Amino acid sequence: MEILWYGHYCFRLSQRGLATVVADPFDANVVGYKPVKTRTDVVTVSRPGPEQGHVKGLRGVKKVLDAPGEYEIGGVFITGVQLQDPDAPQARGVTFVFEYDGVTIAHLGGLRRVPTQKEMEGIGPVDVALVPVGGQHNGLTPAKAVDVLSLLEPSIIIPMAYKTSHTPLPLTPLARFLKAMGESSPRKVEVLKVSRSSLPSEPQVVILEPHV
Repeated sequence: MEILWYGHYCFRLSQRGLATVVADPFDANVVGYKPVKTRTDVVTVSRPGPEQGHVKGLRGVKKVLDAPGEYEIGGVFITGVQLQDPDAPQARGVTFVFEYDGVTIAHLGGLRRVPTQKEMEGIGPVDVALVPVGGQHNGLTPAKAVDVLSLLEPSIIIPMAYKTSHTPLPLTPLARFLKAMGESSPRKVEVLKVSRSSLPSEPQVVILEPHV
């Protein structure tokens, strides 16, 4: 299967013969990256609003998921896990977990804290973690992101929602997360191709170039 990053929280997950998913599409006028214009079967929205729930511009959408639950669409198993910040009860979010042919990908959305044990059980084992690391404006700080990853223990770590030259949002630069991880030479690719047999034996940080 393939993972492509459009910037901020937005990814496209796809595999031949299975449903394509776009997670957390954004309003380019707010986020700064180029508009997300692609065809997809499913859209997942971890938190409503212009940064993560802007579906306009996507083509072929058959289903929009924005609530917890278990779904099977086009051969892809999707689980939505409700997360709520105790310090901001109104800031509810959903972490979505996708299974593509034996590879499990967790999109942590705008997670702002370390999940509880019960929430971790809902997320389950994870092969690939798409984790917000930009703190400040939204999402996890670099230090909290490291704490969450130590619990998830994914094989592949893909950071998202951090400061780049494309966005005016007040986010923390990627370098701070890499320093917190003790990572000096992350793998960099435009599109990540991953299968069950290609998962690394040791955790690996992969930096995706934004598809702009």
